[in-house]
Amino acid sequence: MLDLGRTFLQSVERSPTALALVDGDLALTYAQWHRIIVNVAEGLRELGLAHGDRLLVVLQNRWEMATLHWACQFAGIVIVPLNWRAKPDELDYCVTDAGVKAIVYEPVSAEAVTQSPAAQNLPRIGLDDAQGRTARFAALLVERSHDGGTQTTRANADDYSLILYTSGTTGKAKGVPRRHRHERAAALAHVAQNLYRHGERTLGVMPLYHTMGVRSLLSMAMVDGVFVCARRWNARFALDSIEQYQISCLYLVPTLYHDLLADPAFAEIDTTSVKKLGFAGAPMNDGLLKRLSAAFKPELFVNHYGSSEVYTFSIDQDATQKPGSAGRAGINTRLRVVKLDAQTPEDLAQVGEEGQIIADLLGDEAFEGYWNRPDANARSLRDGWYFTGDTGFFDVEGDLYVSGRVDDMIISGGENISPVDIESVLSLHPAVDDVAVAGVKDERWGQRVVAFVKRREYVDAETLDAYCRTSNLVNFKRPREYVFVDDIPKSPVGKILRRKLSAGEYERDERGQPNDGNDGNHSRASGAFIATHTETTKE
Repeated sequence: MLDLGRTFLQSVERSPTALALVDGDLALTYAQWHRIIVNVAEGLRELGLAHGDRLLVVLQNRWEMATLHWACQFAGIVIVPLNWRAKPDELDYCVTDAGVKAIVYEPVSAEAVTQSPAAQNLPRIGLDDAQGRTARFAALLVERSHDGGTQTTRANADDYSLILYTSGTTGKAKGVPRRHRHERAAALAHVAQNLYRHGERTLGVMPLYHTMGVRSLLSMAMVDGVFVCARRWNARFALDSIEQYQISCLYLVPTLYHDLLADPAFAEIDTTSVKKLGFAGAPMNDGLLKRLSAAFKPELFVNHYGSSEVYTFSIDQDATQKPGSAGRAGINTRLRVVKLDAQTPEDLAQVGEEGQIIADLLGDEAFEGYWNRPDANARSLRDGWYFTGDTGFFDVEGDLYVSGRVDDMIISGGENISPVDIESVLSLHPAVDDVAVAGVKDERWGQRVVAFVKRREYVDAETLDAYCRTSNLVNFKRPREYVFVDDIPKSPVGKILRRKLSAGEYERDERGQPNDGNDGNHSRASGAFIATHTETTKE
């Protein structure tokens, strides 16, 4: 199999004058970008980074970040991209855990770098006069004479390409090392499963420290396409970029699609160039699916379910046909659903029975184990299968439904309740803008089902409860409390942070609620409606 450096060279050789990268006023063809990439690769080597060394990069989605990703692939250096919002202790942990040899950063991430003790012992390459630097990024851009080896690559398909650090909800982040062949297989599958054509154009807004952002970057090179950098998410900038650069495909988390539709400029800006929509990172509720389908009228609407560890679990290429379905296993994957308490991959759940989703580690996109974490490997890797920690079930037609996380499961009155299908029902109410469901401690029931609702227009809890009673939602899953909030807390890539909701870390929307002096946590006095919880058997 080709390594990623040679993969990029394919596009340079096929389409040297085609537009490849855009960042503001900067626009580079494949030939121009390749020249810069190999200069940066040699510059990293001159700084002392050798084949297999790790480079920590703490940048937004700017052209330098995309360039460094490719330069590392050419040089055989392992890129370790990190969230530019990382706190000093998080950065310090990753520097030590990955054993990095140098850091590249910018002013927005300078505080974390300068306050990391481990970082002070390393070369620190700063952009834009970043505080604390020992070298300037401009030094990497100096034009150099190149030998034949640099023009191709110093890596092979079995070398590590990058280490992604999973955000995690508890404990330290886990490093996920992925080889060139894993990354190339995943990018090829992404192209195939999203039906990308030659010359596609995408908005590079998903962060390049996240697998969705990396996949967008690599897949555009696969099809000689265009990667338009979006340094920070801004819905109006995204809409303007769609129109200006004739973006043809979007691959975003549901939260960002929600923001696009909510922007007042959406109705005025021409988005007809967008023919393909793809989403991942979090479930998309039924209401948003319908609104996007009506607004964009896409030729293809893909629900992609995956992870950093095994990029693609499943694909549904017609997300609106069976809302909530994650489709079937991707072209490089085998999937099973095992019982929630299963210890082996052979303890299969029945059709329609909720269990834990697992994936075959022999798949071409699958990682081989966590970096320096035998404890995490022992929990997640069993008999050649990756236990995802996600819950779901197969329906009678063989389609997969993802219902949540094992850790998000609500146990109320002895019943296991997943939040996702409750959220999908509530999302269809016209007054609901966004919704998340979480379990809150309850003395009698263990946990009670609470719906946290961001309103589009005024609606009260009694109305939403009546709406759920007339839906197809089984009664024991019906929320017992409704709390109206200003916003739903989410991670930088759009995952609902249910633990924050359960812990009372939110701001209430006070419209129409009694002024009871409550401090914002989830009590009966919050103005929320609490139903009588008498039904505990399935209907």
